[in-house]
Parts: sequence; structure tokens; C-alpha cells
Amino acid sequence: MSLKRTKIVDIFDASLVGQQVCVKGWVRTRRGNKNVQFVALNDGSTIKNIQIVVDLAKFSEEELKPITTGSSLCVEGLLVESEGKGQTCEIQAEKIQIYGTADPDSYPLQKKGHTMEFLRDIAHLRPRTNTFGAVFRIRHNMAIAIHRFFHERGFFYFHTPIITASDCEGAGQMFQVTTMNLYDLKKDENGSIRYDSDFFGKQASLTVSGQLEGELAATALGAIYTFGPTFRAENSNTPRHLAEFWMIEPEVAFNDIVDNMDLAEDFIKYCVKWALDNCYDDVKFLNDMFDKELIARLEGVLKQDFVRLTYTEGIKILEEAVAGSHKFEFPVYWGVDLASEHERFLVEEHFKRPVILTDYPKEIKAFYMKQNEDGKTVRAMDVLFPKIGEIIGGSEREESYDKLINRIEELNIPMKDMWWYLETRKFGTVPHSGFGLGFERLLLFVTGMSNIRDVIPFPRTPNNAEF
Repeated sequence: MSLKRTKIVDIFDASLVGQQVCVKGWVRTRRGNKNVQFVALNDGSTIKNIQIVVDLAKFSEEELKPITTGSSLCVEGLLVESEGKGQTCEIQAEKIQIYGTADPDSYPLQKKGHTMEFLRDIAHLRPRTNTFGAVFRIRHNMAIAIHRFFHERGFFYFHTPIITASDCEGAGQMFQVTTMNLYDLKKDENGSIRYDSDFFGKQASLTVSGQLEGELAATALGAIYTFGPTFRAENSNTPRHLAEFWMIEPEVAFNDIVDNMDLAEDFIKYCVKWALDNCYDDVKFLNDMFDKELIARLEGVLKQDFVRLTYTEGIKILEEAVAGSHKFEFPVYWGVDLASEHERFLVEEHFKRPVILTDYPKEIKAFYMKQNEDGKTVRAMDVLFPKIGEIIGGSEREESYDKLINRIEELNIPMKDMWWYLETRKFGTVPHSGFGLGFERLLLFVTGMSNIRDVIPFPRTPNNAEF
């Protein structure tokens, strides 16, 4: 009877030493001399490789020739304590089956350093590297942490539509969805495209946010969260933007802005702690290889309360910094939409901890945010993090029907698209709040990677939809 496979993450269990085991995986490296060869095998379940010791008295050179970096093997043998440094145990090979070879002349992931740019060009293979194995295992764990956090607090996971006829943020940013023949578009007498023959009978797009639908759910189920893909057709070729990314959006009935800030702080601390508790090997690898301050930064977030201050107070601090000859690329004045450099200054240089900024000018925030009594600001909140800038954006939502109507009219938002949203304020309106967290922004922070294209398996960016 053949041996049952043991995953490499489980092979380091001391109770298995002295037993016959079977492991399967891909070859990272092979080295040795004319008497013995050492093969490092990895199956993706952990950052750690298991060392396979191949006694050349048992295997011919011809049998071993196809075992090169990238080839795939099934190995059976005796698990023994290792005498070498860096590993607790190793397998003395007795049987080797080669599943697939990888020609050294054409397999691009040979044992050498590769640039991130090069690896993006081979996104179909990059999960096999140590770096991306670590990133994607952390990505999985962060998704688990998110679901656990909300489930433990009585939130319901709510699926909002991916295809929508309404726009949460501004029409210019949306990808259209259509079944019409783009080479032969029918137009009316005014030259506008006729959508009556389209699948939905009207213009439809990929969602930019599930928030508006999430609010509907919160005013029925009390507390919900979304966690799904969102799409922005912004032509932003920056290390912080993707055209397709994942969003987490909780919405909670009866929560005010303070409740919202408390939830955001608890949530992000829970996720960071989960990464340290459940992905330490991967986080430590990224700390050692890419960002020597990563673990210290993650632990620092857990140790301190986040600073809470108003936008107006934040602007004052930034203006004082400018007066003290600090140079910013973008100007600072009351009413400006803060740039990432302003946000990071407050976090990294002034307070040296995360900051929650509140009460922004209404002109730079969305129509659905609750207006303050001063008539100038809204109950918005942005959570600002080191190295990232804004990681969470949210607000207390405007629950007054009249105020919401006035704001929609001020901004010339088409009413025909908003009737269903307004009805939540017509029938049993309540105070409610919520926020959005870009999943990849969280991953940037937790992994220490510097480019958002390196925390999602297949990045979608301008002029790039490969793989």
C-alpha cells in the first residue's frame, strides 16, 4: 500500500521523526557532491522547504538528471532529525517519482534574485517564489480574519451586486457591461446610445462599491458587511491603485461616528494581530527580505490607541509644519483634499502612530455623508496608516430625507438612479454608519510590499489584463 501524502507544513511534527513519510512538491534547489545530493522541496503549504537527502549509492545519475529547479516530485523515505543548520528534520529518500520536468534553459525562476517587475511579467509562475507564496498565504489569512471578526460580532455577510445601474462615486470611473454589438451601436435622434435592446434594457456597469446596497441591508438586518471585488476605471498608474480590487464594507444601523471609529480601530487591530499570530513565518520572511521594520510596525499598531482629531486640527498641524520649513509637493490649506504625503506626515512624523481624521469639508466628500451643524463639514472619518496613508474611509450616513435630497440636487445626481436608496430615509430612517477598507491596502501594510500589484495574484491596471 502506498504511503499517504503529508503536507510539508505538517512534516516538521516531532512525532513523525523515525517514520516512513511521503511528500510531494516542487524543487527549489539541488546541490551536493558525487556521494550525496540535497534537494530542497516546497509544496506551497509553508515558507519552509523540506530537505531531501539523496544517497547516490541508491540512485543513478540518469534517474536524478531531470531533478532541476521547478520540477515536481513525489518522494518517499525515512524522516530523520537533521544534523545540518536551518532545519530540524530531513527525509532520506528511498523512492523518487518525477511528475513533471522544468527545462533549466527555459524555466524563468532559477535560483537567483528576481525584480518585482520581472515577476509581474510572469504572474502565472510567481506564486512559486518564496516571496509570493508568503504574500498569498497572508492574503488568505487576512480574508479569514475579516470573516471571523465580523461573524464573532454578530454581523451578516451580505452579497451586493457586481453589475449595477447606479453609481456610488462618479460616472467617469465605471466599466460598462453590455451585450450590444460595439461595431454597430444603435442611436436615437439625439445621437445618444439606445440601451433598450441591451441585456438589462439600460446602461449597466461593474460596481465601484457595495455601500449603497449595504446600507439597505443594514436598515433591515442591523449590522452587515460586504467583501467582494470592485472596479474603478481610473487611469491611475501608481503603486497604490488597481482597476480591480477587493473591498470590505461594514454598515451598521444605530451607529454614530464614534461607534464607527471604534469599530474601524478594533477591526484593523484584529487583522494585524491575526497576521502576527497565524502567519509569523511568512511575515518574518518578508521582514528579513524586504522591510526590516515590518514586524516592529505591526506590533506598534497593536500597542497604541489611534489618535483622533478633526480635519481642521490636522490642517493646522500641517500648516505649522510648512511654516517650520517642511516641504510638501502639494499645497496645504483648509478645504484641500489631503494627499498621501500629508496623511503620512501626520502619522509617521507628527504623532508616530495611526490617526483617525474626522469632520472633513463637505465639498471634498460624498453626498451621503451626514452634515454637521456648522453647515461646512460632514461626519466623515479616514483612518491613516504608516507607509500607506488612507487605509479606511467612512462616515456617519445622512439619515434625513430632506437633507439628502438637497445634497443630491446640489450635486446634480440623477434622481432616477437613486429612488430606492432614498426610500430607506422615507420609511423608518435611523442613524447609521459604515466604512470601506481596500483589502489590498491592508495587505500592503501587513506584508510590507511597496507596490499594490504585488499583493493580488493577477493585477488589473491600465493597458494590462494579461493572465
